[in-house]
Amino acid sequence: MLKLHHSQKTKPGWSLDKREPKFIESLMPILGFLYNYYFRVQTSGWENIPDGKVLFVGSHNGGLASPDTSMMMYDWFRRYGTERPIYGLMHPKVWEVSPQIAEVVGKGGAVIAHPKMAYAAFQSGASILVYPGGPEDVFRPHQMRDKIYFAERRGFIKLALRANVPIVPAISWGAHDTLIVLADCYKIMRQLHEWGMPWLLGVDPLVFPIYLGLPWGLAFGPLPNIPLPVPIYTRVCPPIVFERYGKKAASDRNYVNACYELVKSQMQQELDNLIQISSSS
Repeated sequence: MLKLHHSQKTKPGWSLDKREPKFIESLMPILGFLYNYYFRVQTSGWENIPDGKVLFVGSHNGGLASPDTSMMMYDWFRRYGTERPIYGLMHPKVWEVSPQIAEVVGKGGAVIAHPKMAYAAFQSGASILVYPGGPEDVFRPHQMRDKIYFAERRGFIKLALRANVPIVPAISWGAHDTLIVLADCYKIMRQLHEWGMPWLLGVDPLVFPIYLGLPWGLAFGPLPNIPLPVPIYTRVCPPIVFERYGKKAASDRNYVNACYELVKSQMQQELDNLIQISSSS
């Protein structure tokens, strides 16, 4: 297992100790209102979560607000309380761009997305929530709303294999309508930056979307947003257990690719089923 140096533990996002159960409990009434009345969430499949540590793998929507993420976590906490800890891996750029926001979500259990933090969380007995697609997924164009998109990242597969934990897929439908992403103009903006135009907030983002949403109307760039009040459907899928685990399995590129395709295809099938159910309700 990778170990954290003392100098790392003092940096934002590099400590498991920032999680505050009382802070999480204080948010539950607010999250409950959003869950029951604003997004009117319908969920299923929570009986599929096995005992012990799991790698919760999700696909999310809705821009920086990502309401399906908070609704999924509300479901976790109302079922397990704060006694069954879970940490969310959050992209390093969030800690760079907005340390204040990162500090707040850190109280809820967010840590920097790095293998050292993931292994430390598993070693402590906690589960982990990860969204492999990252910003490319949460800002994927509306026309891709029916697709599971991981941006070809396979690190979560290697993590599950090395840590010997099952993957529990978590999917959602509806949150893509809380923010209508029209397109991603990152490549164009990157070219303009090379010609001298500065980046928004002085940071090179991974995406540069054009979207329709509150409060801006038509907006450019990965700006914060207020999600529209549309119904959200979530489902926790049966755990995926691979045939082989360990360092050797995680180092086998062909095996990692096969595991990746298995997870992606099963999650796509589950999403297709969820879309049919939500469309008929």
